[in-house]
Amino acid sequence: MAIEYAVIAGGCFWCTEAVFKDVIGVESVESGYTGGARPHPTYEQVCSGATGHAEAIRVGFDPEKVSYGDLLDISFATHDPTQLNRQGNDIGTQYRSAIFPATPEQEAEAVAAIARAQQDHQDPVVTTIEPLKEWYPAEAYHQDYWDGAGQRNGYCLAVIPPKLQKLRKSFANRVKS
Repeated sequence: MAIEYAVIAGGCFWCTEAVFKDVIGVESVESGYTGGARPHPTYEQVCSGATGHAEAIRVGFDPEKVSYGDLLDISFATHDPTQLNRQGNDIGTQYRSAIFPATPEQEAEAVAAIARAQQDHQDPVVTTIEPLKEWYPAEAYHQDYWDGAGQRNGYCLAVIPPKLQKLRKSFANRVKS
């Protein structure tokens, strides 16, 4: 089994991580930062908006079980790609909707996925396709957040369950649990 990777940003990485951990064919999900200029940024630096990084996830997946295009479709279905530099109350470029393709094939899939997503929205999809820059894993306390501290975080309790319900409803045949 050859694992491939998808790097996707769609708002708070606590929320996107929770969704993708539940997808059949996903072997790993790591929260982190990419797309910015500062080497080895901290959470506080990224949250300031000054580094240019996005809160993103790096999804390790088995392409025999789930395609890159499917992962992008799931991302579009579980965040609002029409909100520029924000998701709900999270505002700033660090919460932008972005895809960071690793290959020309992934870039072509990203273009196609944006076109598919646009068919589901009245407002323009503002998701960007950006060069994949250095990946910086987020601090340890951000990893597997929903499985731990997220269960006691009011923001996560308000935002994540509806995303998981949408995943289970729209992609029932792709969900582990």
